[in-house]
Amino acid sequence: MLNPPERNDDANLPTAARDDGTGAEVPLSVYDLTVAYHRKPVIWDVGFDLPAGQLIGIVGPNGAGKSTLLKAVMDLIPRASGRVRVFGDTYRENRHRVGYVPQRESVDWQFPVSALDVVAMGLYDKIGWCRPVRKRHREQAREALGRVGIGDLADRQISQLSGGQQQRTFLARALVQDADLYLMDEPFAAVDAATERAIVEILRDLKERGKTAAVIHHDLQTVPEYFDYVVLLNMRVVAQGPVSQTFTQDNLQKTYGGRLTLLDEVTEAMRRRESSL
Repeated sequence: MLNPPERNDDANLPTAARDDGTGAEVPLSVYDLTVAYHRKPVIWDVGFDLPAGQLIGIVGPNGAGKSTLLKAVMDLIPRASGRVRVFGDTYRENRHRVGYVPQRESVDWQFPVSALDVVAMGLYDKIGWCRPVRKRHREQAREALGRVGIGDLADRQISQLSGGQQQRTFLARALVQDADLYLMDEPFAAVDAATERAIVEILRDLKERGKTAAVIHHDLQTVPEYFDYVVLLNMRVVAQGPVSQTFTQDNLQKTYGGRLTLLDEVTEAMRRRESSL
């Protein structure tokens, strides 16, 4: 069994009194997290502290537990053991500081709502459940749709949107929350090139504004280009740290084993990135 990562001396203090070494709050701290389905572990003894104000890629093979990790963090599924702290407290206490972009495949796109309605759902913590969505809230939702490039589709039913437009809608829903931590489950999956560029621009804008984004990502070749920090996951954390130090051929081999067929291409992509810096 892998040992959990070493903790600082202040690990048992309220996390509001802890920081990531730069004076910033730790946006997400996970310790000894295990989740099991039918008594079979899906993730096991997972532990990490994510740095604030960074773009973080969560990378690993299919079935590695990446989506399970995000769902466990947000209390969407039960944990067998472990502790999760979001800005020093439970997710329940700080969920207003977290924006979530789910996998597109997990959404019922036939539900009869417009893109604007979906984005306005991101404001419910501020509006209050069972209270009307007012004009100012709709204006905020329209502005968020404009930021992701589909402001003209605000009144279109979500079932009539393309895959890329649907993904942008859920990204806008997260953005309208003005959260401090964003958790995104494969936002780049099955989107067109224009949508991918738009997502990258939004991620970079979030970073410039001091936000933190943890993104499940499957395209190894773009990891060095898109992210500052990486968590390599295969049931357990294989490695974590700055991309330049952690996203190595050795660590990828440990993460993917014999299933990895892109090592040479990834290595070449990293070399190209380093030569352009």
